[in-house]
Amino acid sequence: MYKDSYHIIGVMSGTSLDGVDLCYANFSFNNKWNYKILNVITYNYTDQWKKRLLNSINLSKTDLHNLDVDYTNLLSLYIQDFISKFNIDRIDSISSHGHTILHQPQKNITYQIGNLPFLSKNLNINVVCDFRTQDVELGGQGAPLVPIGDQLLFPDYKYCLNLGGFSNISYKCNSKITAFDICPVNTVLNHYSNIIGYDFDKDGLIAREGKIESKLLDELNSIEYYSKFNPKSLGIEWVINIIYNIIDKYNLSIPDILRTYSEHIAIQTQNAVKNNTSTILITGGGVRNKFLIELITNRLENHINIPDDILIDFKEALIFGFLGVLRLRNENNCLSSVTGASKNHSSGKIYQ
Repeated sequence: MYKDSYHIIGVMSGTSLDGVDLCYANFSFNNKWNYKILNVITYNYTDQWKKRLLNSINLSKTDLHNLDVDYTNLLSLYIQDFISKFNIDRIDSISSHGHTILHQPQKNITYQIGNLPFLSKNLNINVVCDFRTQDVELGGQGAPLVPIGDQLLFPDYKYCLNLGGFSNISYKCNSKITAFDICPVNTVLNHYSNIIGYDFDKDGLIAREGKIESKLLDELNSIEYYSKFNPKSLGIEWVINIIYNIIDKYNLSIPDILRTYSEHIAIQTQNAVKNNTSTILITGGGVRNKFLIELITNRLENHINIPDDILIDFKEALIFGFLGVLRLRNENNCLSSVTGASKNHSSGKIYQ
């Protein structure tokens, strides 16, 4: 018999490299799932760690394993500091996404560092992690994984849109939920902001000053991925090989690149939502890009709901905590309607 209340620390690192999000929450079940966020924090990466993660795609197998070991130790330090800082003394489990280095599900490849067994030994706490591997082994995309949380924790919204390193959307239709990655967002916007010395384009001010290059916009919108039916997902390798190569050949100013790419994001979001009157919950770091939100809002008829700052920044860490709860209960946390796997299943490794 499983209990109906769990105290979990969810750990999430996204492809935008803005840091590691930790969310300590209570999940309780009483006819339906409820959550209460208790403590949150983001540990920003040092410049050295940003460089290591950015360069990880080029590493040899041995060097990649060494990075995995170092990153697992880094997560241990962050989690220990988080527990100490907030005097947390009640923890059923750590539930960790890790950091995605490789994601090529069409080749049966997905690899998240930070999920080594000694994470549990370092912390002396049960750990649930490595949520994507089993889904890929079952023929799925291994992503997106948050839709089960959207379905059970946020049932009042037909659409849940996340604007992170990549944008992804989930929507409920009858008794099923469908989800997919829409397009890269902060992964690209931050990359070009970095070139002129900024970590990111604050409020979209640089993009706002730029001009749309119509040929670039047309080429971006014509990328084959966008015409594919879901399930589908994206990885950083795809961004490097496709997006950057397309943009860079135009030799544009950074403001024009950011303006054009922001328009591209808005168009692809509109295509994903297929305008209707349902309310959309929007979270993720991209919400803080005021210009991008303007562009998206102008293209949608839907009512847009942007929640409080904590949910904006920590919804994914919260949901990965919830994935751990479902795994501990051996309940499905990966949906075949979302990932394309051969069946619904309970995914994640448990280290005790």
